[in-house]
Amino acid sequence: MAIDEDVVFKALADASRRKLLDRLRKKGGLTLNQLCEKHDMSRQAVTKHLVLLEAANLVVTKKQGREKLHYLNPVPIHEIYMRWIGKFEQGRIAALHNLKHALEENNHD
Repeated sequence: MAIDEDVVFKALADASRRKLLDRLRKKGGLTLNQLCEKHDMSRQAVTKHLVLLEAANLVVTKKQGREKLHYLNPVPIHEIYMRWIGKFEQGRIAALHNLKHALEENNHD
C-alpha cells in the first residue's frame, strides 16, 4: 500500500503529534483518556491530532469492548526513511566496502 508522503510529513510536522507518537512507541494500546492525561490540551484537540495521525496511517486503532486502543504504525515512517535516507546510505556503504577491499589488496602487495 502506497502512502501519501505529504500527509505523513504534515502529521509529523507538529510537535504535539510527535509527542503522541512517542507515547505510543513507548507503550501501545492506549485509550484516548490515557493519551489525554499527559497533554496540556483538551480532549477535542487530542482527538483532532489522532484523526490526522490515523489519516497518515501513523496510528492504527483496535476496538476492545467499549474502548478504542491506539497503536503506533511505524511503516509509513520506514517507507519515508527508505526513500529519503536509505538510498543515500547505500552509496556510503558501497564506498566503505570498496575502500575495505582496496586497503586489503594494498596490504597483500
